Amino acid sequence: MVESLADTYIELGAAGFCLCLFGFMIVSLIRSQKEQTEDLEHIKQRISKMESVIDNSQNIVVKLVDRTNRSDEKREEFWREMSDDMAFLKGRINGGGTRT
Repeated sequence: MVESLADTYIELGAAGFCLCLFGFMIVSLIRSQKEQTEDLEHIKQRISKMESVIDNSQNIVVKLVDRTNRSDEKREEFWREMSDDMAFLKGRINGGGTRT
């Protein structure tokens, strides 16, 4: 390997040798850029999948909270009616139930 580099240096001179190294650097950068682009595409696909999972989870949570709120409203209505009935009965008991 060292001998082939030395032979190239002798044949092309310093400028030619630097030009070859520059070309090698450009090719390496292009390969690296291609690999990074593929990795970024893979990451984009995974993020897209995660977004859909998060959206679905969020919709489920919203529906559960909505359902709980509706059930709480029914429970509150029941206890309000029960409280009104108890107050009525208490008034009847305390007042003796007489009308004037």
